[in-house]
Amino acid sequence: MTKFIFITGGVVSSLGKGLTSGAVGMIFERMGLTVSMQKLDPYINVDPGTMSPFQHGEVYVTDDGSEADLDLGHYERFTHAAITRNSNFTTGKIYSEVIAKERRGDYLGRTVQVIPHITDEIKRAIRLGATSEPDVAITEIGGTVGDIESLPFLEAIRQFSLDVGRRNCLFIHLTLLPYLRTSGELKTKPSQQSVGKLREIGITPDVLVCRTEKPMTDEMRDKLSLFCNVERRAVIEERDVDYSIYEVPINLVAEGLDSLLVEFLGLPEGTKADFDSWLRLLDEIRKPQVEVEIALVGKYIELTDAYKSHYEALTHAGIATGVTVKLRKISADTLAEREADDVLHGVHGILVPGGFGERGFEGKVQAARYARERNIPYLGICYGMQAAVVEFARSVLGLAGATTTEFGDAEHPVISLLDEQQGVEEKGGTMRLGAFECELRPGSKVAEAYGCEQIAERHRHRYEFNNAYRTQLEEAGLVASGIHPTLDLVEAIELPDHPFFVGVQYHPEFKSRPLEPHPLFRDFVAAARHHAEGRATLHVKAN
Repeated sequence: MTKFIFITGGVVSSLGKGLTSGAVGMIFERMGLTVSMQKLDPYINVDPGTMSPFQHGEVYVTDDGSEADLDLGHYERFTHAAITRNSNFTTGKIYSEVIAKERRGDYLGRTVQVIPHITDEIKRAIRLGATSEPDVAITEIGGTVGDIESLPFLEAIRQFSLDVGRRNCLFIHLTLLPYLRTSGELKTKPSQQSVGKLREIGITPDVLVCRTEKPMTDEMRDKLSLFCNVERRAVIEERDVDYSIYEVPINLVAEGLDSLLVEFLGLPEGTKADFDSWLRLLDEIRKPQVEVEIALVGKYIELTDAYKSHYEALTHAGIATGVTVKLRKISADTLAEREADDVLHGVHGILVPGGFGERGFEGKVQAARYARERNIPYLGICYGMQAAVVEFARSVLGLAGATTTEFGDAEHPVISLLDEQQGVEEKGGTMRLGAFECELRPGSKVAEAYGCEQIAERHRHRYEFNNAYRTQLEEAGLVASGIHPTLDLVEAIELPDHPFFVGVQYHPEFKSRPLEPHPLFRDFVAAARHHAEGRATLHVKAN
């Protein structure tokens, strides 16, 4: 029977539940077990697709076309779990289903209530997340214990533990031990109160994972064990990592979490996790490496979570190419208002990520022009590809009015609305979403990167390369190197006579993994390294 693990969080939000959940999933996989991963979010939005990055960070996209919480990215980077639309449920999605059932008469005239109808639907969602019948199903509960909106989810997992039996269910609570610099001590009281709120609901954690920036003392473990009703050995320290988030699973194993999981879930004795390949990865991360500086030109650079998958994909590529990636985060708005060389001088590569809206677009166009004219490696993703097409049309073809119809009527609409998006009025879940096939041009940079000519990548967009301008652009030197085989949509463009100038309509960052870096990011960072080494050589000769 599948074992179920529920991970809750207390004291503050953004504590790292997604990262911890992914790490726990990895521990089980390294034991040779299969896992499923799921996030339950208490907000009323049906999904995060219409939410501002300022509110939610990046929107993660699954192969089957679901817009989901960014924590699903952690799940895929740490595990091989199949992530689908059933891996993320929100209050909005739960209530929508219950209301639809009520309208159909499924409840046979009964009064529809939070208990049992909403909680039953949440429990059904949990089971949907485990339909692959994994050995272990891990469900993260979003939000913080004590939030009003989290109560139905906590009640549902309390009931669920009774349904499957406590031997088949485990509760892990992630909490914070704040450090008071004035007194020079960690405080346990917030964690005690957080667990107290859980116990009021009827949930007592089996494992208490304590996020901390300083080492815990034996006295603190004793106190937390006593007041939180958790075995002392199950009070786990999760200290801030020194080098990389990829140290987290190893640190949890060092704290004995793997042995506790085996014992508490009744797994076969002697089950051990094999982390040899992961330890080699960490050794590579810690080695002194060549440093290259990559400029990321975006609208939300002040928000780390807005481009989370991009940053991780660059890290993975750096590990694979022996490079430490130094990020220069540049506001697209700022670049639009200043001379490009003042902002971009000295970078070894330029990455322009996806986005929407007119604000900052001209800055992204300027970034593409700077990279093209100065032979600096360029990777444009989604909107970044569109900006590159617009820039090429203006600068090389001389089409001064070239732009995207996203902003309204255009003299030269080199980027235009997808046919399938014509007449679509609702914003949520209506874009071109999920994995689509793409055929790569033989001999192109993208084909060389992938090592094949047939790929499938995840999309999230409404606008596309306008085929009415395709012949003109190709004759001028902009190659359409990736094409959807049936819809004839341009999925990738490149400049053959440039060291590395590639734009893709899809989102390769979602498929990058620490041990399997995405080939486009890998080759982009490799090109940036070559650019940096070339610059360094010329500098030495000049002296």
